[in-house]
Amino acid sequence: MKIIDEEIQADYKNRINRVFEFIDQNLDSDLSLNTISEIAFFSPFHFHRVFKFVTDETLNQYVTRQRVEKSALDLLHKNITTTEIAHKYGFADNSSFSRTFKKYFEISPTEFKRQNPNRHSKIRQLERKNGQEYPPYEKYICIIDNLKKWIKMNAKIEIKEMPKMNVAYVSCMGSQNLENAFDKLIQWAMPQGLMNERTKVLTVYHDSFKVTEANKVRMSASVLLDKPVEAEGEIGLTTIEAGKCIVGSFEIEPNEFEKSWTGLFVWMNENGYKKADREPFEIYHNNFNEHPERKAIVDFCIPI
Repeated sequence: MKIIDEEIQADYKNRINRVFEFIDQNLDSDLSLNTISEIAFFSPFHFHRVFKFVTDETLNQYVTRQRVEKSALDLLHKNITTTEIAHKYGFADNSSFSRTFKKYFEISPTEFKRQNPNRHSKIRQLERKNGQEYPPYEKYICIIDNLKKWIKMNAKIEIKEMPKMNVAYVSCMGSQNLENAFDKLIQWAMPQGLMNERTKVLTVYHDSFKVTEANKVRMSASVLLDKPVEAEGEIGLTTIEAGKCIVGSFEIEPNEFEKSWTGLFVWMNENGYKKADREPFEIYHNNFNEHPERKAIVDFCIPI
């Protein structure tokens, strides 16, 4: 009976993966319960319950959050108007976008864009989220300077044209669940003959820690495929499209990942690059547990 329950749960999660991908690609379109439940092959009533169980949000809450958070990233990284952003993410008009945005971030899109972009990064968390005051300007500048020094000392940074990559993945929400997602992926990949010393393992980030609460950031534990495979259960298949990336190569301790990511985004801004509408990812080149100093050899990739 337990095996049947696990198979049902895996099938449900696979269907929800399809929903995530559809929503990501259609934030400007009709994402009503009836439309999305058809993508998942559920009745609207049953889909509502399953989606809430998997994400801890209703479909409407999830879609609205995605639209607002993605629009916030555009305000930070792109030189486009709020009217263009409203249209891009499926809001009826500019006033509807502004009203929804302000409800979420407690300030208007215009004010959000006017303020220092880094005010909303992990360096300067919104006060309402963690009850902390923003660091004073001098301390903030010191943090940025330290990040620049850190990147200069610890990263080899290149602009690369990355190839198209076919991957199998297990999706999860929150970094606390990423290790479990990798365990499931590797348990599936080993019997398929996909794991060897040349295999590349990746984490793809579908949300940004800049604007999304850590426990709601969606990630995909992924393995690069060198042959066609069939997905089953919780395993999904997708393609990371080819394109230009900032690639930061690091040899770091596990607790230095956040600092490395933040520093690489600072480098991106300092050097005049703009993030593309594609998802950042990490490519791992070793198992840090087997490194003599327990360090990870990893590439951080920001599409531009």
